[in-house]
Amino acid sequence: MDVGSQLKAIRIMKGVSQRELAKLSGVTNSMISQIEKNQVNPSVGSLKKVLDAMSVSMGEFFTMDIEEQEKIFYNAEELVDLGDGEIRMMLVGSQRANRKLTMMREIYPPGADTGTDFMKHDGEESGIVLRGEIEIIIGNQSKTLKAGDSYYFETRKPHRFRNKGKIECELISAATPSTF
Repeated sequence: MDVGSQLKAIRIMKGVSQRELAKLSGVTNSMISQIEKNQVNPSVGSLKKVLDAMSVSMGEFFTMDIEEQEKIFYNAEELVDLGDGEIRMMLVGSQRANRKLTMMREIYPPGADTGTDFMKHDGEESGIVLRGEIEIIIGNQSKTLKAGDSYYFETRKPHRFRNKGKIECELISAATPSTF
């Protein structure tokens, strides 16, 4: 049994940080970290203290069938910015294997645009404007969307985005297949 992975999975399942668990159990934060990384094998006494802090018996610990799952939740700081330095394009789940969807929080400062060259790729894209406004040009159609407005199109059509407004535009977009 992988004691470290099992402990980490239970700790996450219980919603407890390493720091909180260390405080509750009376062992050091570095000890919790080392156990979870399998850098040390805890004594029975130390493991019992840690498990007691989470109301898990030794028997439960060794018989629970918990597989470490793919990451589901992401803090704002974990999103990877794929933007060009002016436009921010924060990708959700960048490390997720076999992603079939690109989901991003996009921020366009006033005057920013995706470039004079139109983008084009296989798939579909959809989004909703949260604040500000954005002009979206798709093929020979153009529309300026405001907060609450949305879009959905086939990405084989040439397209580009630009903020002609005076305030920052923020939108949430999703595209398939995953292109980033």
